[in-house]
Amino acid sequence: MYAVGEYVVHPGQGVCRVEDIVDVPTAAYKLMPVGQRRPMLISYPLEGEDRLRPILTREQAQELIDSYADIEADDYTDRSAALEEEHFKAQIKRGTCRDSVRVAKTFRRRIAEVRALNKKPPVVYERILKEAQTRSLSELAVALDTTPEDVAVLFAEVDPEAHSLN
Repeated sequence: MYAVGEYVVHPGQGVCRVEDIVDVPTAAYKLMPVGQRRPMLISYPLEGEDRLRPILTREQAQELIDSYADIEADDYTDRSAALEEEHFKAQIKRGTCRDSVRVAKTFRRRIAEVRALNKKPPVVYERILKEAQTRSLSELAVALDTTPEDVAVLFAEVDPEAHSLN
């Protein structure tokens, strides 16, 4: 069970702070999403607690950034863009922070490859990249007690390829 004040990763909302735990009308966490323009307190049932996960520790976050260059891009493809989008969005929502970083790296590469051919990348690529970046940078920022922009700078310092992370 998580305690008030802890940070967790909600599958749909991303990083949230546990604001309260209530029993009425049903046992639930009161979660406040972090880093959103207009966050709203959400209620999340305790019985679904297994779908929440704790954020990375400071050490895990730093290790993830330091090992960025070693993270392999995901070469998953499917017969349609919609199925590919579903696959990658599931990784972002249900996976770890490392999964989100891998998805962001994958789509940065795919976008660069398309642009190298003087073509415009598919909108779905941009959408997946943005979602993966937002999810990973917000979790890493909370773990390192900094801003997502500062985390993007840390990525660029360890791997120049990550310069477009923000």
